[in-house]
Amino acid sequence: MVAVLLERLAVSLRDAGIPYMIIGGQAVLIYGEPRITKDIDVTLGVDVDRMADVLAVARGLSLAPLVDPVEFAKKTRVLPCQDQSIGLRVDFVFSFSAYEKEALSRTRAIRIGTTDVFYASPEDVVIHKIVAGRPRDLEDVRGILLKNPSIDATYIRRWLEDFSTSLGEPVLARFEEVRASTAQ
Repeated sequence: MVAVLLERLAVSLRDAGIPYMIIGGQAVLIYGEPRITKDIDVTLGVDVDRMADVLAVARGLSLAPLVDPVEFAKKTRVLPCQDQSIGLRVDFVFSFSAYEKEALSRTRAIRIGTTDVFYASPEDVVIHKIVAGRPRDLEDVRGILLKNPSIDATYIRRWLEDFSTSLGEPVLARFEEVRASTAQ
């Protein structure tokens, strides 16, 4: 059921001219250790000024917003929706920062059914997970690093150094700690 929704989501976003990448747990399933995930996180290459287009995509997929779409997205840059038939949550994340613009240019097409679905690169999934920093996210990073030994650590370090400065959090050190734990 998730695969069917991912296919339909990819086609709808493509038809609406909205660049995107699948991040979060669904991307971890591609690059890391299998785990249960009950949602689809989608970073969009558009800002909230394209809300009408995103809502049209959501309606076409029978995804119901869980909040007041405009007000919530203006505050959080996220539009949480739910598939009414299977209860799966889909979070649309509005963005167009320099980092996300570059990440969107690095997506990987993964064939699901008859459709190419665009996933964040393993490096960008690591960056998202390290910034989030929850224990589950750090375990996801460990699995991705173990399964992808040729991952571009230089690219990851460049963005995490920027995030360490802008967020005032030691996210680069967090990455180095997780990375060191995979070498043991």
